[in-house]
Amino acid sequence: MPANDNAILVLNSGSSSLKFGLFIPGANDEQLILEGSADNIGRDSGSLRIGDVSGKDLLRRDHILESQPEALTAIIDALHDFAHTAPIAVGHRVVHGGPHLREHQRITPAVISTLEASVHFAPLHIPQSLALIRQAQRALPNTPNFACFDTAFHRTLPEVAAHLPIPTRFRDVGVIRYGFHGLSCESVVARLNPIPQRVIIAHLGNGSSITAVLDGKSVDTSMGLTPTGGIPMSTRSGDLDPGVLIYLLRNEHLSADELEQLLNRQCGLFAFSNDESDMQVLLAREATNEPTAALAIDAFCTAIRKYIGAYAALLGGLDLLVFTGGIGQHSAPIRTRICSGLGFLGLDPGNPNKVLALPAQEELQIARHTRVLLGA
Repeated sequence: MPANDNAILVLNSGSSSLKFGLFIPGANDEQLILEGSADNIGRDSGSLRIGDVSGKDLLRRDHILESQPEALTAIIDALHDFAHTAPIAVGHRVVHGGPHLREHQRITPAVISTLEASVHFAPLHIPQSLALIRQAQRALPNTPNFACFDTAFHRTLPEVAAHLPIPTRFRDVGVIRYGFHGLSCESVVARLNPIPQRVIIAHLGNGSSITAVLDGKSVDTSMGLTPTGGIPMSTRSGDLDPGVLIYLLRNEHLSADELEQLLNRQCGLFAFSNDESDMQVLLAREATNEPTAALAIDAFCTAIRKYIGAYAALLGGLDLLVFTGGIGQHSAPIRTRICSGLGFLGLDPGNPNKVLALPAQEELQIARHTRVLLGA
């Protein structure tokens, strides 16, 4: 591959993975030239893969990468070998920036300080983002870094959606509905031409959220202060009666850290099925008449169906339902089950005028924002 001096490196961090893409300017949009991921970071099954745009593997290496910063170092080293260049900018997906970081922007010392002061809004996500940013700055010391926030798309939420039903003094310190998967939603909206007036986006994966979009803008979304809220997910609880949390604190004597671990790692599909969070595995178990797998799938689809119905009422109707994310894009059985019973909205997974399944293009969206912010 010839050298390119105008490439942008995009980093998309997951709980145990680090996806990346290398983009150059194309005729009409950012053009992907290399992509890949470091998966199962910190586990014996860890791996690093780099591929070209045709899907051909250029590198596949099985070994333990102890952390995301270590994975990033391996990725940068591999990019030198295959792209023969260093990127002119690095764009980071940052899940949560707290109340003061709601716009995509260049990372400065002030931005890092604000992120450090906002860790309590997302203690599972912000420290990981900070570690990656610092490693990128060390590995590429003369390269600017940019933060693209998953909450930015939801800045348009009206007060009735953003303001939680708790005393105003908590809102004033940032306890509001932020919403997440914003980069995924942005990438969906960017592909709709023309943009229908009333759209619902179901981003379904390990983390899942539903977003109501009116005239291209987010007006409500299922996740709230954190990515734990909304529908039950792979291992996250989704919304709970607050009394459940009080019970767990008072009667089970859980600490705040233990409660956080429970809600994020031991709930959702994992809890319904007793031990499994992977949707493909659950579908296979359901086919053998395993009742807990059937319950997990039914609870997941029912919760999503409820949100779609509610958001259709909020929007005054529905022009298009878009499924995205790993489950949303790839699992036709789940799409069919969700749409079952929503015929009154005209939803049929086989009707492309009403229901679409699209890949989430978060990395492309980050590349677009980074290029604009860089002024390149």
